[in-house]
Amino acid sequence: MPPDGAMMPAVADVRLEHVSKVYAGDVAAVHDLSLRVDEGEFMVIVGPSGCGKTTTLRLIAGLESPTSGEIYIGGQPVNDVAPKDRDVAMVFQDYALYPHLTVRRNLAFGLKLRGVKRPQIEQRVGRTADLLGITGLLDRKPAALSGGERQRVAVGRAIVRDPRCFLFDEPLSNLDAKLRTQMRVELKMLHAQLKTTTVHVTHDQGEAMALGQRVAVMAAGRIQQVGTPKEIYENPANAFVAGFVGDPAMNFVEGRVERQDKGLVFTHGDDLRWPLPESETQRLVGQAGRPVIAGFRPQHRRSRPQGAAARGTIAIEVVVERLELLGDHVDLWGRTPAGIPVVARVDSPCGHAEGERVTFDIAADALHFFEPGPYGRTLAPQAGG
Repeated sequence: MPPDGAMMPAVADVRLEHVSKVYAGDVAAVHDLSLRVDEGEFMVIVGPSGCGKTTTLRLIAGLESPTSGEIYIGGQPVNDVAPKDRDVAMVFQDYALYPHLTVRRNLAFGLKLRGVKRPQIEQRVGRTADLLGITGLLDRKPAALSGGERQRVAVGRAIVRDPRCFLFDEPLSNLDAKLRTQMRVELKMLHAQLKTTTVHVTHDQGEAMALGQRVAVMAAGRIQQVGTPKEIYENPANAFVAGFVGDPAMNFVEGRVERQDKGLVFTHGDDLRWPLPESETQRLVGQAGRPVIAGFRPQHRRSRPQGAAARGTIAIEVVVERLELLGDHVDLWGRTPAGIPVVARVDSPCGHAEGERVTFDIAADALHFFEPGPYGRTLAPQAGG
């Protein structure tokens, strides 16, 4: 930040190359992680608790040092650069506001430490307060603010610095569901205005899909897939991504691909046999005789009377165990006669009851197939198959 407080219009890309973080006792939080966040991009890192996403954010901020690998901000290596000199601004989960200071002084605090002159501080604080709609709160202290107002102030403390990169560490997790949705919209609109490079960490896959221009899905300290929300939802790289992204989660059935006459059939024991259409042959011909996992999303089905499956579909029978009414749709939870758990999302009213046997049609081209295991890779078409 220039000492006179002038705005720094430049934004910076962020790049991590083969970064690992190992703590004492050989506890590895991040494994060989490589990721590029383009200038002005809104990147969301999402994953379950303990996957290494917050550690990754702290590595970018300089609050942690990598065990190996290189971190670049604006094309410059920053492994040995102090956090205060990286020109990034971090928003924490717990807001981290000074309780004895007013909103105005909370916003100004970081600028004063950097030696920014008072007129520039006042200008920036006023501009930031207008942008976030908190001008009327400037003379209040944090104790007099709601959760949503405190979050806006926390974001404002980052914005007022005009950094080259924002780092958000689960900033919405302490808000109630309605306010989270509202703040999600506001963050996206804010990014559209500021166009500052942003790395946002969350465990909420819905939040990630709504906010991210691209999303990096993490598990067990590794990035499993990076792509647009559409790419990740429609073409998951492996079984973990497929099961983590989407609400309700994807249904999985463990089975085998077998040859039948001139085609292929997916089997689960003696209870489930899905003849696969010709469109799936190219993808699975190399898997004949091998175990695979079939997956389908709860939304990719339609109920029908008992009988033969429609052309291009496979059928699955479910005994309904639980119905969850969620406004204009119902989540139907049940099991197949073989005991395979299945959830289907249907329109409300659904016309089904607990204990009822329901048969669903699933379009064969909506099926996903994976190698066995929790991180089994998506099976791609076989060359020349």
